Amino acid sequence: MTYTTSNPSSEQVKGFQNLDVDQQLALFWFIYTEMGESITPAAPGASTASPTIAEALFNQVKERSHEEQLQLQRDLITHKNTQFAREYGAISATTKLLFWYLLAQGMDHGTVIPVPSDYTLSDAAEALFNQIKRLEFSEQMTLFRDIVSPMGVDPNAVEHDSETGL
Repeated sequence: MTYTTSNPSSEQVKGFQNLDVDQQLALFWFIYTEMGESITPAAPGASTASPTIAEALFNQVKERSHEEQLQLQRDLITHKNTQFAREYGAISATTKLLFWYLLAQGMDHGTVIPVPSDYTLSDAAEALFNQIKRLEFSEQMTLFRDIVSPMGVDPNAVEHDSETGL
């Protein structure tokens, strides 16, 4: 899958993608807890977001066990060809951003598996986190969209997977 970012700091997107899956998930959580107040008005209010679709995907996650919730998130990051990853892959970048925001809120409210309280970021993730905090708000939002956009599986861009039947 080829993906071109609109972020002039594509170095940060690559840095994020080079982290292992669980570090990527943890970094999202740390970003939300640090910057949730500024992200709050942007994600749900974006004109190109589809709240109904983001909420429907979020509800699919919320209804599962914590282990299944974690696996769904990992599957999105690793592009595992599942029905859920295809549904996610078919939505707009802004709706994907809203979905991740809803996941973070779910973690905050205890309906989605939380990051363990004693979890620490790797040095690479911590360095990236510090870079992100120094970006202007609009650059942060562009970076986040560029990170979440290629996740999942674009159902129009993959061949039939005999393992999953999709």
